[in-house]
Amino acid sequence: MEQLQTQLIHKLPSFSIVIETENLANANPKDLAKSLNSLANQEVSPNLANEVLLLESGDTPPELLKQLCQQYPWIKVHYTNAKISYYGAKMLGAELVTGEIVVYCDSDCIYQKDWLKNILTSFTQGDDIAIVAGETVTRGSGPYGTAMALSYIFPQYSEKKSLTKTSQYFLNNVAFRKDFFLKHPIPLDLPLYRGNCVIHAYNLLEQGYTIWQQPQAKANHAPPSGLSHFFWRFLLMGHDYFWQKSLLKTAISTSGKSYSTLMLDTKSKLQAFWERLSGMLIQQPLHLVYLPFAIPIIISSIALIVIGYLITVFQPNYLLNTYQVGEEKDLILSS
Repeated sequence: MEQLQTQLIHKLPSFSIVIETENLANANPKDLAKSLNSLANQEVSPNLANEVLLLESGDTPPELLKQLCQQYPWIKVHYTNAKISYYGAKMLGAELVTGEIVVYCDSDCIYQKDWLKNILTSFTQGDDIAIVAGETVTRGSGPYGTAMALSYIFPQYSEKKSLTKTSQYFLNNVAFRKDFFLKHPIPLDLPLYRGNCVIHAYNLLEQGYTIWQQPQAKANHAPPSGLSHFFWRFLLMGHDYFWQKSLLKTAISTSGKSYSTLMLDTKSKLQAFWERLSGMLIQQPLHLVYLPFAIPIIISSIALIVIGYLITVFQPNYLLNTYQVGEEKDLILSS
């Protein structure tokens, strides 16, 4: 077994792992410890990485950071500007690391033990494979966990077994060939809170590149933590939906394609909802018990998305500007 593992490791490309702490501005800082523990338990050890770069933006309590660095000596901390954006931190990480493959994690995600092996092995199937996305679901228990499984960003696991083509990726669970990524970076100057990767994925597909998905590279993401995070996260999802639709419409009209064609190629929200519901009930039947109690939370989250969308229709930058001003005030108070 050890011999097979050694042979596998020798076949893998050199890699670096990038984690940012900007996500912890609203999440529980202890989630970082869970995330790093899941990396420490990978079948392909993080010790084999060229570096495991932790981009610290001031969102991790100093004592916790010190403890984690002692517990996981393979962490390399790079201190960033406290105002750096999520996508800005991710792009900075790609510029700083030295591995052939840049593997992206989020500080509030937990990764299955074969995640890193599966995502890296995918690159050995061809030099033309430049992007490999894993699959991420929302974790949680009880009525709140059921509600978030239905209404939050991430779909259920597809249960596919092999590498397949896809049209999107999540930056909490994806790897790029570094040279390719730096030549085709994520656009940062967009009026989005999250979702730049949606525009990036569209741009890559439009240029003829393939985004591959490795369904066996599985992770789970924390749901919104606390009432304030819940409130703003779903409002900003509505903001992002408006802007993504607007930006994609502009891109498609510029390319000469029909906007209605894109809509026809996109699953209806109702179909996507039923697929997600059936998937979560198959994978965790206990959700059925919690579903009646989760309905008020689901309705609240959907209402916030709709409200966020409508506000953005009439005041395109209001929500994001208001949220960012609030974050800056919190930063000043905490410093």
